[in-house]
Amino acid sequence: MKMLINVAETVVADALRGMAAAHPELAVDVENRVVIRGDAPVAGKVALVSGGGSGHEPLHGGFVGPGMLSAACPGEVFTSPVPDQMVRAAAAVDSGAGVLFIVKNYTGDVLNFDMAAELAEDEGIQVAKVLVNDDVAVTDSLYTAGRRGTGATLFVEKLAGAAAEEGMPLERVEAIARQVNENSRSFGVALSACSTPAKGSPTFDLPAGELELGVGIHGEPGRERRAMMTSREIADYTVDVILQDLDPSDPVLVLVNGMGATPLLELYGFNAEVQRVLREREVPVARTLVGNYVTSLDMAGASVTLCQVDQEMLRLWDAPVRTAGLRWGM
Repeated sequence: MKMLINVAETVVADALRGMAAAHPELAVDVENRVVIRGDAPVAGKVALVSGGGSGHEPLHGGFVGPGMLSAACPGEVFTSPVPDQMVRAAAAVDSGAGVLFIVKNYTGDVLNFDMAAELAEDEGIQVAKVLVNDDVAVTDSLYTAGRRGTGATLFVEKLAGAAAEEGMPLERVEAIARQVNENSRSFGVALSACSTPAKGSPTFDLPAGELELGVGIHGEPGRERRAMMTSREIADYTVDVILQDLDPSDPVLVLVNGMGATPLLELYGFNAEVQRVLREREVPVARTLVGNYVTSLDMAGASVTLCQVDQEMLRLWDAPVRTAGLRWGM
């Protein structure tokens, strides 16, 4: 496999050095693997800290900044960050108003964030945690007990980040984050496998002419494999699976997310089919976001996330945000 890297051992550090050069508004600690918004800590503001294995960019470091995360902790590729990173991040951004840990439901992330919360509380930092588990494809997987945390992580970080930016207290920010997760469902499809720098070849075998329905963001198996389908057929299948688990009475936010190697030409075409299915199912759409946001290295494919929103949640979605990976209103 051809990759634009030096050596696999330094790929995360090299990326962080490049991020620091491109985004001087961030404080990027390459050695300790922490990305912090440059004006942290912000007096009186609840701080949001998230993180996970690298390879899902712009998640999470690309979502650090006003209106979203206060800090992010990148682990090695597809590997959880360690508790020391999370404690260091929490200490750097805590203003005394408390810290909310946003955790995707992967076993390593959950265990390490739990340990970090205990260590941070020992240092006098008030910590709350929200677990993201939006993936309806499978109940348990190679990396999880229960549902995986995927595309809804972006919705949780955006809406909770806007609430924190408005000065809401920790209990309210946590409640909004939980509501967003409870109102969100996701489903992903892989057209090709991803390749990690360490392995240098595809991480799983997906024969030519087949796709994986319900794949995870690390290439975990989904529900089934089928012969290649059209964009229209994939949208019908994906949205129907989500709506079997989510019966929205309010409008939805729609995320059509690329897995890393699918061009916008295809993603916008796929979005047209997703919107068609939602119209046919009489599900009103409030806002739509299309692009590569929660990726899996060089995997070809896409995921769909729907989040049912009320007026307050929609207002928080529309609130200004300024990060490397998401920005509007500023």
